[in-house]
Amino acid sequence: MQLFVNDLTVIDCSYLCPQRGIVGESWIVDIVLDGNLNEQSMVLDFGKVKKQVKAIIDDSVDHKLLVPGDHPYTKVTHNEDDSSYWVDFERDNSRSIHLFCPSDSFAFIDAEVVSIETVTDYVKAVIKQELPVNVEGLKLTLRSEQIDGFYYHYTHGLKKHDGNCQRIAHGHRSKLQIFIDGIRQPALEKSWCDKWEDIYIGTEDDIAIFNEMTLSKAANGVDENTHIGYSYTSIQGLFELVMPRSENYVIESDSTVECIAQYLASTIGQEYAGKSVEVRAYEGVGKGAIAYA
Repeated sequence: MQLFVNDLTVIDCSYLCPQRGIVGESWIVDIVLDGNLNEQSMVLDFGKVKKQVKAIIDDSVDHKLLVPGDHPYTKVTHNEDDSSYWVDFERDNSRSIHLFCPSDSFAFIDAEVVSIETVTDYVKAVIKQELPVNVEGLKLTLRSEQIDGFYYHYTHGLKKHDGNCQRIAHGHRSKLQIFIDGIRQPALEKSWCDKWEDIYIGTEDDIAIFNEMTLSKAANGVDENTHIGYSYTSIQGLFELVMPRSENYVIESDSTVECIAQYLASTIGQEYAGKSVEVRAYEGVGKGAIAYA
């Protein structure tokens, strides 16, 4: 007997890529369970599937930075009590990435690359450990949203958030819709999505001076002309990130989807004086904010 749940949840995360840097991603999760009927004549109660399995996925990969543990660029150092890790991703040509964050901010994938396939294997192994004995098989599918239009991958951290959005390197794959005087603007959407392809959107107030940061030995030689640093303390602890300026975009406000939508509307509005501007900025799948100028 098989039990299936489509659209069980959406994994919003970021991952380290040798070519692209920090990549924000959103994957929709479908699940199929094989097993014998239990005393309730069920493989597993739908309510339990949605709560239990979703919680397992959330705890393992959602709103985390996924690190390719077997890639030669990856270097991991623990602090004294293992509560926080330094992660150095030593890309060449002045494109290295360095983080110091609470340990729960990371998921280490046992592979040289982070991909749908390697993350599926990782999450599947974690879920299997928690399922009841009557569940004999598990099929897990991660898939991207089908988007009719343009989209971008972005990473951010929200220090004021009281949940996992405060983690400095989590992200989303998000579509963008722009209207001028009520008319959709595909060329403008493409322009912004190209500009923000694989971008980190940082907040001006969080920019840090390198010599005041908790840098690893590998990060000590990083040039402030090529890299930018962010540092903040939130409920979960100290979060720090050093990354290439070429893969970064700074805004004055926080980087919530509401602020991103308003930033885009205001910026575009300056170019289209006297016209009405509407921006629909998405945060992953099926949610977002609308701003006007």
